[in-house]
Amino acid sequence: METLGMNTATFYEAIVSLGVATICGVIIGTERLFAHKTAGMRTYALVSMGAALFIIISNIIVDNFGASVTDPLRVASTVVTGVGFLGAGLIVLKESTITGVTTASSIWVSAGIGMAAGFGLHGLAIAATIITLIIFVGLWYIEEKLRRVIKDYNVED
Repeated sequence: METLGMNTATFYEAIVSLGVATICGVIIGTERLFAHKTAGMRTYALVSMGAALFIIISNIIVDNFGASVTDPLRVASTVVTGVGFLGAGLIVLKESTITGVTTASSIWVSAGIGMAAGFGLHGLAIAATIITLIIFVGLWYIEEKLRRVIKDYNVED
């Protein structure tokens, strides 16, 4: 069976890659939802799955037409740039406070996770998702402890 220039095995591999990317995005987005951030499960799932989709499409084009038509690494770098602009739109300056930097950074990481899944590097995508959650939860706890210590000792700039 041929589907969109792919054999059945390749098609199912692509579906698995999209699924891994989406699930990883949902996991990261769930943490952001609990942290009451503007970008949540749907945003992260879409960014991660979309990045995987672009990589899968570029790989299929190379498989069908040869490397002279497209370069998957060029597609990957374009995804990184495009998601960087998306993330930049999430950074907001209110009075003298900048917000959204972590959300913007994590959107960018979510795209990287999606690209890993798109290239079939599912273990890497899952590991990056776990590390991202450790950064969100573990470092948040450490930051809160440090803020209390700084406040208790009146440490200033």
